[in-house]
Amino acid sequence: MDIIEKINYLIKEKGLSKKDFAESLQNLQPTLKSTGNPPNIQTIYGYLNGKRELKVELIPYIAEVLGVSEQELFSFDIEYATEYNIRYSEEIRELIDLLAYAPKAVREEIKELLLEIKTFSKNRLKSIKSNNN
Repeated sequence: MDIIEKINYLIKEKGLSKKDFAESLQNLQPTLKSTGNPPNIQTIYGYLNGKRELKVELIPYIAEVLGVSEQELFSFDIEYATEYNIRYSEEIRELIDLLAYAPKAVREEIKELLLEIKTFSKNRLKSIKSNNN
């Protein structure tokens, strides 16, 4: 997934239209180094549609509009790698954020439970595969 795909994914995840995103970006008044002016709506659509190369100076503004860190725009971890995780990524990030408030004993219990589920799932998958052979 490249950065434009990630931006478009986050726009959709946040429930924004491309128009809303473009207007919010313009409202921050980022300036392009090449022109000294903010990009117009058509230029922003060009970035989002992959017809124009995204300018690096816009990254902080894009991150601000999307409510994510600049680094998140460049992180292409497993959260974004599969359809299943794409559908639940906002929920997963919310859970991760909430874990910071959980006492250590609760985090350990959650970890144990998730490891049990992982083991069960792997064993079930192996069983299904061996039954199909």
